[in-house]
Amino acid sequence: MRGFGKGRYRARPAKTQGDVRSAQRLRHLAFHKVDGIDADRFDDLCTHVLIEDVQTDQLVACFRYMFLSSGRQIAQSYAAQFYDLAPLVSFEGALIEMGRFCLRPGLHDPDILRVAWGAMTRLVDEKEVKLLFGCSSFAGTEGRAHGDAFAWIRDRHLAPRHLAPGVKAPNVFRFSTRLRRKADPRRAMQAMPPLLRTYLGMGGWVSDHAVIDAELNTLHVFTAVEIQAVPAARARALRAVAS
Repeated sequence: MRGFGKGRYRARPAKTQGDVRSAQRLRHLAFHKVDGIDADRFDDLCTHVLIEDVQTDQLVACFRYMFLSSGRQIAQSYAAQFYDLAPLVSFEGALIEMGRFCLRPGLHDPDILRVAWGAMTRLVDEKEVKLLFGCSSFAGTEGRAHGDAFAWIRDRHLAPRHLAPGVKAPNVFRFSTRLRRKADPRRAMQAMPPLLRTYLGMGGWVSDHAVIDAELNTLHVFTAVEIQAVPAARARALRAVAS
């Protein structure tokens, strides 16, 4: 991916180990609220993208991605640790797993997200990707605390049966069967993580269960977007940012 900028922000791939270390520091701050290093074995398998404020040179957001030439490589992904992805092995076409997406705490400028998604749009187009996927996280490990959001995605955004990930992790919240409540649309949108909201706005779908990750104090759902299903108006808007 070639670097590009919009307004006061620029996105670029990490070039040095120092760049990767900066992303790992920001991730730890975003996920744990204290200074430290967030690192795992997948960092060496991924390309890291940094979003920086050109006026201050501050790193304001980052994510990493793994390119897979077809579904036959899906077992290499981060998500495959937690979900049975056998239904996706036969997926034809290139895939990208997007992970460890985070913003610097306290920053809420929507242009940061626009630039991040512009960078991802460039990647999708350059590599002719057919499926974008990852794990979308909710804060905390109590599923019913996010009842409206889970009820909303249960009713509107579950994976198509032929691609639906199965249960693999030992601790999961089976919201599709255990949650009986009807979603309140306003509360559902307020509770929805911004990254997941963006995926769903592009026609995305999720697993029928959430994985309970005690280490990161989160619940996460497998999330995917089939590129051909992205609404035309949304695709034009994303490409306008990425151009």
